[in-house]
Amino acid sequence: MKVKKGTERSKEPKKEVEEEEQAKIDAVAKQSEEDYSDESPVVSDDDDEEFSEDNGSLRESGSDEESELSGSEDVFVSSDGDDATNADDLDGAGPSNSNRDDLGHSDVDDDSGSDDSRPEVEESDSSEDEVAPRNTVGNVPLVWYKDEEHIGYDLAGKKIKKKEKQDKLDSFLASADNSKNWRKIYDEYNDEEVELTKEEIKTIRRMLKGKAPHADFDPYAPYVDWFAWDDAKHPLSSAPEPKRRFIPSKWESKKVVKYVRAIRKGLIKFDEKPKEEPNFYLLWGDDSTAMERQGLSYIPAPKPKLPGHEESYNPSLEYIPTEDEIKSYELMFEEDRPKFIPKQFESLRSVPAYDKSVKETFDRCLDLYLCPRAHKKRLNIDPESLKPKLPSRRDLRPYPTTCYLEYKGHSGPVVSICTEPSGQWIASGSNDGTVRIWEVETGRCLRIWELGEAVQHVSWNPVPELPVLAVSVGPDVCLLNVGLGNEEGQKRVEELLRVQTPPVTDDSDSGSLVSWSQDDKFGGIRLKHSKTVASVEWHRKGDYFSVVSPSGDARAIFIHQLSKQNTQRLPFKLHGIPVSTAFHPTRSLFFISTKKVVRVYDLLNPKAIKKLETKLREVSSISIHSSGDHVIVGSRDGKLCWFDMDLSSQPYRVLKCHPKDINKVAFHRSYPLFASCSDDCTAYVFHGMVYSDLNQNPLIVPLEILRGHAIENGRGVLDCTFHPRQPWLFTAGADSVIKLYCD
Repeated sequence: MKVKKGTERSKEPKKEVEEEEQAKIDAVAKQSEEDYSDESPVVSDDDDEEFSEDNGSLRESGSDEESELSGSEDVFVSSDGDDATNADDLDGAGPSNSNRDDLGHSDVDDDSGSDDSRPEVEESDSSEDEVAPRNTVGNVPLVWYKDEEHIGYDLAGKKIKKKEKQDKLDSFLASADNSKNWRKIYDEYNDEEVELTKEEIKTIRRMLKGKAPHADFDPYAPYVDWFAWDDAKHPLSSAPEPKRRFIPSKWESKKVVKYVRAIRKGLIKFDEKPKEEPNFYLLWGDDSTAMERQGLSYIPAPKPKLPGHEESYNPSLEYIPTEDEIKSYELMFEEDRPKFIPKQFESLRSVPAYDKSVKETFDRCLDLYLCPRAHKKRLNIDPESLKPKLPSRRDLRPYPTTCYLEYKGHSGPVVSICTEPSGQWIASGSNDGTVRIWEVETGRCLRIWELGEAVQHVSWNPVPELPVLAVSVGPDVCLLNVGLGNEEGQKRVEELLRVQTPPVTDDSDSGSLVSWSQDDKFGGIRLKHSKTVASVEWHRKGDYFSVVSPSGDARAIFIHQLSKQNTQRLPFKLHGIPVSTAFHPTRSLFFISTKKVVRVYDLLNPKAIKKLETKLREVSSISIHSSGDHVIVGSRDGKLCWFDMDLSSQPYRVLKCHPKDINKVAFHRSYPLFASCSDDCTAYVFHGMVYSDLNQNPLIVPLEILRGHAIENGRGVLDCTFHPRQPWLFTAGADSVIKLYCD
């Protein structure tokens, strides 16, 4: 750009120049109003062609007259409102028209900001469409000129003084009157306002939309292949294919494994909708919401209890305690005494100050400071859904429900009963010292043995061909011939119950503690022990039977063999006082229950197999299921435990059914039934189905509560047993009555 150093002054009178310039300004203003009458700040993209045509018609002329008009228009729309522009400056100042039109703003400045007039700039033949800035200070922060009266220097080296800024009211009024005010941008560097053209506005809008600045640019132009493929003898590259194109990428496989692990861990999730933030919030906040902290999780303090009707200054009469109640409060412990006693006042003004306010506030602060806090999840669960879905009792029939028959004849409590293997007869023993044989269907008493001492236990031989009854009376065990069966069977029993020679014992200690002798009075065998015998249990083959003496020491359990008439002591060390014993129904296993645990031993290979932890106060009796894999245990605290031998050594189910001690538990041999009797004069009947599928748990359903016995000396039902073939239950009570319950 070439700049003239000197300035030329017009020789015409100043007045004529001003009139001529004023006429030009009016003409340009009128023309601009016609061109921009339909203009608005919001311009759509569909008007791009109209904008280009209008701008072309307005800006393409390059005459000096239009250049002068353009300059005059710029002076007219400036916000300074200074009309002291010289005619000479209008004639020769500023760059070419084409450069001004491309930039979209005027380069004619007011001379009021400088001491001398601006130098004239000639038109340049350069291809650059840029105009030199008015301020020549360079890339200098304008903060340096904050306290100065000027903002820099022009091309002539003159100071460019700062313009006086309008107040906000005048600026607002000017923007309201001028419809083009939204096009103006303040240039802080040159201290002037610049008005944007339509082309510049369209360019800005295209850039904001992410498009190319120029509308003529085609981002999807067709590809031009500059290589001539016709008659090509050789390819562009004759290098062999690299090996990596035929081998799977190790890096890609590692990346895939990384993504797979992230998906499995849940670090990468798919098809998850973003969390929608609520468009509302609590005005005063909420202490229950957890605050975001980097350290430990924040647990809000529990809110104090809100006052109720009792804290009212005028409560109802039902809340006001009487004098006797107030005196009773004084006799209570301080912890149990109510902290607030309601009183009645006529009005709120007569309510005195609360004397315990400071103490309660201090206690509240101590609770907040010292008491630990923990989150407790509140579960909204329907209580009905927690109940197990049990089958209907009608579908589980048959089972005993009503008393069908009573067996009366004993004068004392009946402590033990046992059924014959065929189910036709039942034996009973009582504290009156008698043992009776009853016919089940008729209730007829077949035979009576008067032993002269309280009977502890009776047990029938499980082999039908051997009608032998074992009775424990004090320290003796009597093997009695019941007298049932044909003549051949009776002869066999008589030979079996005859002691010809002294029995041979496997252990010298056992021989000294147990003696086999012939009982001439009752025609059987009497085994004498050193301690009182509590129970007798037969083996399934009918040749062996076990004897338990709870008051004894390690020699409390003996196993006797009837055929050889010998006695052997267990090779196991007993842990605790034994309560009862039982043989496995199919295997050579032996169950011994103490007061706390039940141990299982192998008789062929003498060793302990399993230990069942009952976690009960004291075990009273046990019973083995016909399959041998399930055991029920009764206790003195009214609890019944079901053990699954294949599942665990812990109870599968614990049933709290009786409020008093359980005296006996029993399984049915063929039906899925088991029962328990207690001192509360009741017998509970349960459905216990055991499935052959090991993955299916046993089904336990309570069926019936059988009542009918009376309490004698604090004792109720002492023994119970099932009929071997029918779903019938026999119960023996302390009221010296035996009852039969049928379906």
